[in-house]
Amino acid sequence: MSGLDMELASGIAAFEAKEFARAMQLLEPLAERGDAQAQYRAAIMAQVGLGMVKNCARAVKWMRAAAEQGHAPAQHGLGFMYFQGECTKADAAEAARWFRLAADQGLAGSQAMLAMMYDKGVGVAQDRAEAARWRALSGTDPDAAPATS
Repeated sequence: MSGLDMELASGIAAFEAKEFARAMQLLEPLAERGDAQAQYRAAIMAQVGLGMVKNCARAVKWMRAAAEQGHAPAQHGLGFMYFQGECTKADAAEAARWFRLAADQGLAGSQAMLAMMYDKGVGVAQDRAEAARWRALSGTDPDAAPATS
């Protein structure tokens, strides 16, 4: 395991142990170097104020950086920020764009959000068939046949 991998593992362990100040100390330098996992966790800590004062600018910066690298949980997180207007201006169309990127990677939460958005016509044109498709993919459609592998 390389030194950077060990730093990331230590930062994630601190995050999971709820030692957020230590986690930020370990993860932010890795986030600066472009590590998407570190960026995602730094974003969450900044967004919620874990181990630090809530900092929306840092939250959006790191969430976007990780999302732009294709990190599905960060794409979902950025979509949720735009959907709720948390740390950024609410923009349902932008939320749908980020949810779709994560949903296309199989993230069930993003698939369920898209199903709701298509069902209600929020941020996208209302399309009940598209809503049903995303609901089935997410596993939240009680009428859908179970997925097979």
